Amino acid sequence: MSTSIQQHSAGRASRRWLAAVAVAGSLAVLAGCAHKSASSSVYSYGQAQREQIVRLGTVEAVRQVVIQNERTGGAGALAGGALGGVAGSSIGGGRGQVLAAIGGGLLGAMAGDAVEHRMGKSSALEITVRLDNGETRVIAQEDDVALSPGQRVRVISGGGPTRVVPM
Repeated sequence: MSTSIQQHSAGRASRRWLAAVAVAGSLAVLAGCAHKSASSSVYSYGQAQREQIVRLGTVEAVRQVVIQNERTGGAGALAGGALGGVAGSSIGGGRGQVLAAIGGGLLGAMAGDAVEHRMGKSSALEITVRLDNGETRVIAQEDDVALSPGQRVRVISGGGPTRVVPM
């Protein structure tokens, strides 16, 4: 009888350990998903201390848009599937436990993918600028700087993304 209790306790402990490893691994995968910025105020380390071209112009139009990250390698689905599978495996016993783990993994993967998709969107502006040389440029960037038609701006480009900033 005591051997059965010891085996049951060992099985519970190994499931807890497996759950902890799955959670830690999932968090590591999600932490590795770097947030890309389309802000006019953010420079990457590689863009710092590089000469850029500045052109002057006037904003002709501003339109609200959404910037969507390209589909990633599925880190959200992977993390969600791992967490869902571990959570499902703690339900029931025997064949039911296996089915719950599979169902939990599938549901977790779908939920993780949806969360990753939502996290990859940011509010942005599509800015049409008439440059002083007569050319027209359209630039999309995060909605972090107030811009309006008729406003004088600098269009900064070269060695990275093009930015529109107020004068």
